[in-house]
Amino acid sequence: MSKDHSRCHSHRDGILIKKQYDKIYRYCYFKLHNRELAEDITQETFLKYLERYRFSSSETALKYLYTIAGHLCIDQYRRPAVLPLEETAEQSSAPSGEDSLLTAIAVRRALGEMTSEEQELLLLRYVNEVPVGVIAKLFGISRFTLRRKLLAASETLKNKLGEEDFL
Repeated sequence: MSKDHSRCHSHRDGILIKKQYDKIYRYCYFKLHNRELAEDITQETFLKYLERYRFSSSETALKYLYTIAGHLCIDQYRRPAVLPLEETAEQSSAPSGEDSLLTAIAVRRALGEMTSEEQELLLLRYVNEVPVGVIAKLFGISRFTLRRKLLAASETLKNKLGEEDFL
């Protein structure tokens, strides 16, 4: 029975990895602003996850993945090598037209004026669709506090975009 049980865990882990890989990459890219480094850190995150983690629940697994990725990104900043300058909107995306390019630039500018915590909260919740419970555990705050912070960050972003007539 234990063989079947461990096979079930590895099957669940495989599904989780496929589903979360792009999201962890986006998270790393958000932190590092460099494609190659984000790819490397994402791969290292999943290698560490597979080496050390035993599946118990998808919520716990997500928290563990984001914790590993966050620590690896911090370690990258501590290295003496200088990171390349942040990529421009033209390099990081292929907009379909002038409007989408202008929108991307406005959103990037608005996000750039927000705190890194606000940016990270918006990315995790609305781009990567990480559950509220997982984000609350990552930040060590209650779900209620997290909801307040998400609401405040969303309002800040709306206000900044509204100043540029993008709403």
